[in-house]
Amino acid sequence: MSDADDLLARAGFDASESVLTRRQAEVLALRERGVAQADIAESLGTSRANISKVEAAARENVAKARETVAFVDALRAPVQVEVEAGTDLYDVPDAVFDACDEAGVKVAYSGVDMMTRVSEAAGDAVVGREVRTTVLVGVSSEGDVRVRVAPD
Repeated sequence: MSDADDLLARAGFDASESVLTRRQAEVLALRERGVAQADIAESLGTSRANISKVEAAARENVAKARETVAFVDALRAPVQVEVEAGTDLYDVPDAVFDACDEAGVKVAYSGVDMMTRVSEAAGDAVVGREVRTTVLVGVSSEGDVRVRVAPD
């Protein structure tokens, strides 16, 4: 499938350096371009069900890779604030700003922006003003804010 080969080459895909297999990368590249699973299956001589499984595995691998990067970013962050379940979202900015002040890190967010960032990044862990699942807020030395839901 030369379309996939061209896409992978332009994106700089190297199977020896990736968490994706070549087939997973091919399927993702084509799916991201709007190619239907059935069309991919036909061109690769396999079933749509197989392409569906390959795509699901690829997306799971990508999610795991993103989580790994977020974990490493959190480890490197000079500011790490654990926001416990039951915390009012309105209390989060002060906790983060206080920790940043203590570490000498400048963060480029207002209180409202911080609440929005935490709420959006935490997904179901924040409902309304309530933090329902412990959330980890890390701030890099450049002031970038990373939000992760604490593992169970």
